Formats: sequence, C-alpha cells, structure tokens
Amino acid sequence: MAFDYAVALTGGIATGKSSATVILSLYGFRFIDADKIAHAMLDQQYQKIAELFGADYVVNEKVDRVKLGKLVFADTHKRKMLEALLHPLIYDEIVRLSEEQEKFKKPYIVDIPLFFENRRYPIKRSVVCYAPKSTQIERLMKRDGYTEEEALRRVESQMDIEEKRKLATYVIDNSKDLKQLQNECQRVKDEIIADFVC
Repeated sequence: MAFDYAVALTGGIATGKSSATVILSLYGFRFIDADKIAHAMLDQQYQKIAELFGADYVVNEKVDRVKLGKLVFADTHKRKMLEALLHPLIYDEIVRLSEEQEKFKKPYIVDIPLFFENRRYPIKRSVVCYAPKSTQIERLMKRDGYTEEEALRRVESQMDIEEKRKLATYVIDNSKDLKQLQNECQRVKDEIIADFVC
C-alpha cells in the first residue's frame, strides 16, 4: 500500500524548500522528488510537447523548460494542457516509488510543490516550508532575475502561502536566516518521528 509512511513536503516558490530538503535528508529522511520526476517525464514526452506547443519548444530531443515555463505561466489554458499530459504520468511514478519506500516502515518525504492545489495524493501528513509572500517575491527577483511583475505572476500561480500554512500538519518557518531554518528542520524532524512512533 502506498503512502502510509509518507509525509508530503510543499511550500511556495522561493520559500526555501530545496534548502529544507538538504537539511532533512541529513537527518536521514529518504525523499521522492516530484519535480525531478516531472523533468524526466517532460523529456520523455518531448514529441507530445512539440505537438501541443510547437517544435521550437524542443531542442535536441529535450524540452526547453525555461521557454515552456514562460509560456505556461503566462497562459492558464496552456498550463492546464501541460498538467493534463504530465500529472497522470508523475502520479503513477510517485506511487511506484512510494510502494518501494513503504517496505522500510519508516517515515519518508514526498516533495510535491502543488500538493494542496491538486489534492491528488492521499498523504495524511504534510510539511509546509513557509516564507511570507513579500519574501518569496524578493527572493525570486534576486535569485532568478525576474521583474517584480514576473515574480508576482509565478507566486500567484500557486495557492497562497498563508493558506498552505493553515492546511499543514507541520510548518518550517524559513522567513529568516539559515540558522533559523536548521532549527526549524530539527524541530519538525523530531515531531514527525514522534508522530510515527505513537
């Protein structure tokens, strides 16, 4: 049975999920990464991408993710087309990997950026990596060179981070510095382990 020992990790764009993942993996958690699976599926489906969006979105049998990202973040209909293609494939692969992890009978983390938006995965516990919306925008502009408008569009394409925070079983507050993030990850690690021991 999939997902009995799973904990979903989510957050918003630029809330520090990648940094939290590194720290939590140092504590021994095993991960299933939905983004990595999505990238692999995207490249596997390069012919379908060319059919749906045009041949100029594929270079040497690889999808130009940056170019496709600009298109789908600016056009909700095209984003839904892409999701309709990829989400069932990603789901099947995550279920397969989850069934492998269940054999260990220990908590593991499934990193799913759109966990609450899609409500596709029957995972009971969730961790939200949190930073306020203003911090998300600031980080995106600094990290990726987006204009404020581009950063805002990406942040607003996801469920509001305050809403995710309310839905979470556990919250990692990453609104300050790395030391705070380390402390938050340790606290959440202890809470997860305690919950699965009970």
